[in-house]
Amino acid sequence: MDCWVGPSSDYEATQAALLAAGITDGLPVIPPTAERVARMLGVAGVDPAGVLGVLPPSFVEATWAQVAINAVMAGCTPAGLKIVGAAIAALCTEPFNLLGIATTTGSACPMLVVNGPSAAAAGMNAGANALGPGNAANASIGRAVGLVLRNLGGAIPGEMDMATLGQPGKYAFCVAENESDSPWTPLHVDRGFEPGQGVVTVIGASGSIEVNDSSSRDPADLAQTWAGSMPAAGNLGPAGAVGGGQPVLLLPPEHAALFHRGGCSKAQAAALIHARARLPLDWLPTSMREGLPGQATDAARDGLPVGSGPDDLLLVVCGGVGRKGAYIPSWSGPTRAVSHAIE
Repeated sequence: MDCWVGPSSDYEATQAALLAAGITDGLPVIPPTAERVARMLGVAGVDPAGVLGVLPPSFVEATWAQVAINAVMAGCTPAGLKIVGAAIAALCTEPFNLLGIATTTGSACPMLVVNGPSAAAAGMNAGANALGPGNAANASIGRAVGLVLRNLGGAIPGEMDMATLGQPGKYAFCVAENESDSPWTPLHVDRGFEPGQGVVTVIGASGSIEVNDSSSRDPADLAQTWAGSMPAAGNLGPAGAVGGGQPVLLLPPEHAALFHRGGCSKAQAAALIHARARLPLDWLPTSMREGLPGQATDAARDGLPVGSGPDDLLLVVCGGVGRKGAYIPSWSGPTRAVSHAIE
């Protein structure tokens, strides 16, 4: 994919030409002219020829220049480009399994969680309506990743992207953690990074489910609400667990504070939830039960777990006022969350 040379004086003609070229996500884009891309790369201070990784499913090298073209189209700032580049580097790693996520008939797509000073530098929203519209950074960073996967990775719907339905997260699925309102260490510190580092974590996500609990007064009750929102017979993973990776629990600050007041660390809250998050075997059709590995059936007298252990639950404090969170189920295929430092 090269910089755009085309009808630049007429808005409608330019958008029609870009759409016809098959390099948009269906929405209007900013034409990635050579001047715009060079300015983006220059301000970001990255090497245009620098390789971020080999990107499935096309298995082409992803360079900063190629990523910048898509970031310009999405409306990113240079600070946003740095987050996009780190996310692409993470997506290229084997544990994430982008080949599976980009080509599945399921609805999976990458979700980005950004931590550290990079989120503020890009102007990201971690508070009210963090998953919704209105913030240019969240929207453009998430959108740029989707455009890279399409235009560089080759994940074009109906060709390599074989999703039966897809999901809105394929347009943009990007959020920052609300570290200032959290009683716990943030996600990137839990995953081995320093508090002052900028880090993006990519997760194979298959949608979102609202978790509403304004009545619980203790950690056990709140854990039950979250646990009851998580099992889904249609998200059975290959190893007999619900989901195949690491689901995300976007806890609003008020839920995190309730756990904290009740004496729960983040790990203890995850353990409370995981112990209760079980899919009863009789929720499964006979064909699914018969297809379970023997050891999974033997261990599932109390139901199949969501994730193989509490460490598989990624608790992230996010959002504003209110006691409504979101459960982000993981793709049912094999995938692991990957975190990458932002330059």
